[in-house]
Amino acid sequence: METNEAISSLSSLAHEQRLAVFRVLVKAGPKGMIAGDIASRLDIRPNTLSNNLAILASAGMVRSTREGRAIRYHANMEGMRELLAFLMEDCCGGHPEQCQPVLDQISCKC
Repeated sequence: METNEAISSLSSLAHEQRLAVFRVLVKAGPKGMIAGDIASRLDIRPNTLSNNLAILASAGMVRSTREGRAIRYHANMEGMRELLAFLMEDCCGGHPEQCQPVLDQISCKC
């Protein structure tokens, strides 16, 4: 991950509603959630949610699939793993291999 990608990812999450959306999608797991269900769960207006999802998608934090007229959203766990790896790449006194077990534990097969 490049610095500008990390900045984009971090800034996409640095908003109360977008962070809440991402966390709801993480909890939903691999099945994800339909946009309308996210809006209902978080009590967010659909147009506001749409904008927030577009920002998260642009930053690579969520991905979507179309299901007829609905769109199902999923947290991009690989994108989050890449972000965390970027943040931790210089950890442990310049020995990032010591942090690898932590990254391995937080990665999931979602």
